[in-house]
Amino acid sequence: MTLNQLRAFVEAHRLGSFTAAADALAVAQASVSELVRRLEEELDAQLFVRGSRRLALTAAGQELLPYAEQAVHAADGGVHAVRSLGSLGGGTATFGMPRNADYYLLSSLVQTFHMRYPAVRVRLVGQNSAETAAAIQAGEIEAGMLILPIDDEDLTVRPLLRDEVFYVTADPARAAEPVTIQQFSEADLVLYDAHYGWKDPTRRQLAERAQLAGLRLEPMIEIEHVEAALKLAAGKVGDTIASGAVIDSDAFPAALHTAPFAEPLYDVIALAQHRARPLSNATREFARLAEDTIRELHIPSALSGPDEVAPLIARRGR
Repeated sequence: MTLNQLRAFVEAHRLGSFTAAADALAVAQASVSELVRRLEEELDAQLFVRGSRRLALTAAGQELLPYAEQAVHAADGGVHAVRSLGSLGGGTATFGMPRNADYYLLSSLVQTFHMRYPAVRVRLVGQNSAETAAAIQAGEIEAGMLILPIDDEDLTVRPLLRDEVFYVTADPARAAEPVTIQQFSEADLVLYDAHYGWKDPTRRQLAERAQLAGLRLEPMIEIEHVEAALKLAAGKVGDTIASGAVIDSDAFPAALHTAPFAEPLYDVIALAQHRARPLSNATREFARLAEDTIRELHIPSALSGPDEVAPLIARRGR
């Protein structure tokens, strides 16, 4: 089984005929037919139903197709990576960023990257981590920083650090002790990331804890941005949650108090890419800079080993 055979098979399926595949591959139609015939002979299986106006896959062809596509894609990616090695004179870096990237100094990456590689275009997608993971899986972006947990099918995920998530309230009495999931479920809640709801990684962790305790979480108000949730909490409309990086920022209202959860809750920040798709040179360099930025934060954040995720910020409340 050769790469040329697999490429001929994939193109014949994609375009529906050996003639069209031959045109796409710039070879004779007889060459494509022969490549597929030899592949069928080696596998001892017919891959296409011939005779109709458009080629149709047999059951054997359907089984082979995803593996053939993966092999062709990997080979093309390898060629591209080698040819572009050592050169960032062009291309596009496509990368997903957490919505709260500013709190982790990730927004400065664009300026740093552009100063180093002015000829490279940058496409940053700032969205919820659930959608970032889906976009990487679908090939819409190459890689991204995201918050765990996410559905990681077909992804390689490397955790970099964790940031503790706290209960936030305007009432100091409610922040006097660590908050249980029972107490959280009984509070008037203002939760952000309304569009993604319980698909949001932080809210997903809370929902799973509530489910295990036989409880339901029903926020009184759902909005999109953490800053708006904090303003409502400061106005005593309801209580919310926030990560340590947000709490330490200038955006955090002075009137608010925080308490850890009785079972500590963390946002784990990770770098993700598709398992079967090598990164372009531009995106690989952008991802390296993003990882360096996270690891070099001047707080107890860096991992002490590849399998350990250390706390980003350790607080007892505020």
